[in-house]
Amino acid sequence: MNQPFVHLRVHTEFSLADGIVRTDDLVSAASRLGMPAVAVTDLANLFGVVKFYQAACAAGVKPIIGSDVWLENPADPHKPHRLVLLCRNTDGYRYLCRLLTRAYVEGQHSGRPCLSKTWFEGPLPGLIALSGAHEGDIGQALLSGNPAQAEELARAYQGWFPGSFYLELQRNGQPYQEDYNHAAVDLASRLSLPVVATNHVVFLQPADFDAHEVRVCIQDGRVLTDARRPRRYTTQQYFRSADEMAELFRDIPEALENTIEIARRCNQRFEFGKYYLPAYPVAEGMTIDAVLRQQTQDGLEARLMLLPEETRETQRAVYRERLELELTTINKMGFPGYFLIVADFIQWAKKNGIPVGPGRGSGAGSLVAWCLGITELDPIKYELLFERFLNPERVSLPDFDVDFCMERRDEVIEYVTRRYGADRVAQIITHGTMAAKAVVRDVGRVMDHPYGYVDKIAKLIPFEIGMTLERALEIEPQLAERYRHEDDVRDLIDTARTLEGLARSAGKHAGGVVI
Repeated sequence: MNQPFVHLRVHTEFSLADGIVRTDDLVSAASRLGMPAVAVTDLANLFGVVKFYQAACAAGVKPIIGSDVWLENPADPHKPHRLVLLCRNTDGYRYLCRLLTRAYVEGQHSGRPCLSKTWFEGPLPGLIALSGAHEGDIGQALLSGNPAQAEELARAYQGWFPGSFYLELQRNGQPYQEDYNHAAVDLASRLSLPVVATNHVVFLQPADFDAHEVRVCIQDGRVLTDARRPRRYTTQQYFRSADEMAELFRDIPEALENTIEIARRCNQRFEFGKYYLPAYPVAEGMTIDAVLRQQTQDGLEARLMLLPEETRETQRAVYRERLELELTTINKMGFPGYFLIVADFIQWAKKNGIPVGPGRGSGAGSLVAWCLGITELDPIKYELLFERFLNPERVSLPDFDVDFCMERRDEVIEYVTRRYGADRVAQIITHGTMAAKAVVRDVGRVMDHPYGYVDKIAKLIPFEIGMTLERALEIEPQLAERYRHEDDVRDLIDTARTLEGLARSAGKHAGGVVI
């Protein structure tokens, strides 16, 4: 048929709750199937955006950035609606970031970060919205036999997303889907609204469905054999080809054509390799270069007072010459704010009795750092080179290794948050992954195998950094023997191999802070 189509609703492993799609595999699939673009719309987050963007650009596939968000349901806060938001440009990306941040901070309902419509003040810049199909508030109104409410909601969305709101249609085997689709097409006709087809992809191949169900059970804390567990997904939520989608929607071809139109409209671009440092507060009439120079000169004089009086004057010229060289380089490269910010929180920690390390790595070669109290090693005395730390011929962000007392590190982070504002400081996220031993235990529990049985299999996996199930089968004869001759063991390990390495959870880095 050669019907053009772009997937606009895809959950990767970074959705955490349901997706098992790996970013590189997604991009490869889109490229192999001849799709010009593909979207990633992870559930209520943008965790995988940079990784996806870089992989897609490298493969010649246009990346579309978005998120599948929870929308507050005042009638039943425990059952929020869904909405898909796609970024047309940088303004849209920034607005989506703000919405998601606010959802996590202010909109938690039953453990889900929900957006509130009261936050939609006037037209939302740079965003395209898909209605969420039967899971959206319009879809629920239509399925409840309330077309007047659905029409009212649709008109509101038209106001928030002028010329950028689409009624979403799906045919992936979910209950009442066709009832919704017929009602949605009627509504679209009455209001002159465009429709768009999606497949809500959560795995790549039909054969991945069973592994996906295991992933969902791991996240929900359930077992596969639980007759009462909700079945929220179908075998049809895989990465269909354009021809398969064309066959599904042969009666509504414009729903496929609009995926191409949306892909054309989404042109978010990221710029890498450029540094954006926070503005260090300086007094009126002063420049940041002058502040750095003044503080380092004051610091140098304090340090020189510790030298023997008889050698102080002869050494002063050596130190001043080195200091001038470093200050010129730092100011020329645009990093005076970096040194002042680091010095500020280190000096605060020292004044408040929080133990701070003397300085590690190439940063110890900086006389400016020594004068500011960032390090405690005199680089001239120990003949340490500044060029190893900062070199105009190799432009890279300076990187101080700073050690704080583990018990009072949080106090320093709290100080930085107060200094620059809670809306400007955040700790870096970390993702726990399904490593070899852990994924075997998780899958074994979900398959309802006895603990002792799973424990024996997991203990056969060698304890080694970077160990994989593939490697374990190669080097552990007993594990390989059981894999070859026991169907249950083979089924468990094969499922675990499908999930191995996927992101399992989100956590907070102990000391990594972004200002």
